[in-house]
Amino acid sequence: MGKVRNIPPDHTALYGRTTDSQSVTQVNTILFDCDNTLVLSEEVAFEGCADLINQIAASKNIPLEKPFTGESLIVEFVGQNFRGMLRSLQERYGFPLTDEELETYVKKEEDVVIAKIQEKLSPCPNVDGVLERLAAEGKYELAVVSSSALRRVKASIEKVGQDKYFGDRVFSAATSLEKPTSKPDPAIYLHALKVLGKKAEECVAVEDSKSGTLSAARAGIKVIGYVGPYKAEERLKMEKVLAQAGASIIMNDWNQFEGFLAAIEKGDY
Repeated sequence: MGKVRNIPPDHTALYGRTTDSQSVTQVNTILFDCDNTLVLSEEVAFEGCADLINQIAASKNIPLEKPFTGESLIVEFVGQNFRGMLRSLQERYGFPLTDEELETYVKKEEDVVIAKIQEKLSPCPNVDGVLERLAAEGKYELAVVSSSALRRVKASIEKVGQDKYFGDRVFSAATSLEKPTSKPDPAIYLHALKVLGKKAEECVAVEDSKSGTLSAARAGIKVIGYVGPYKAEERLKMEKVLAQAGASIIMNDWNQFEGFLAAIEKGDY
């Protein structure tokens, strides 16, 4: 990790390289996903989600092939919030779920996950140095755009001391919208652009999941795909998944970020 990969010419289509004739992009805003992009929260969060989903499945007589684990939930639902997971499972198994029940479960999941976050959350490697340099430079507005509930996102960035970089520029697909949704719906990115008063071409997003990358790309925002938190054996697969979902370039380590951002601004990607 930490070395910029040289992308061969025959891979340029996969990684979204542009032509030299395209104009320089004037980027002034960086939009960060939260879970496994700013903080290493996916495993922590999905442990709590798995326990709760298994309880719900038992109470609803859902015929799961085997109980979910945190790891199996990550494989199937990474990038989705808990509301999205439950709706996906409801569609798959056809069990009844009232709006009142859904909101009760969503609130319970927030409580479970926040308790785990406050116990053992840590930042993604090398991201804090990047945030500190960006803030000191003062060239970019920094914001968080997440599928997770706002209370959970704020608890995450506060736990690791990143909240000072974002102020109130924290957006949640589960909480900030009039109608809650989840990535890959681009609604939360479109909402963030509206609130911040930005155009899509003024922004770059950083995402670690297929659903998050699709969400930002569908909003017209260039995406740096981040695969650092994935296990070594999964990383190559996820590079391709994120590129096919619309990521302009793939980042293995936050130490690569500023170089890749400069390349996007020059129109190289």
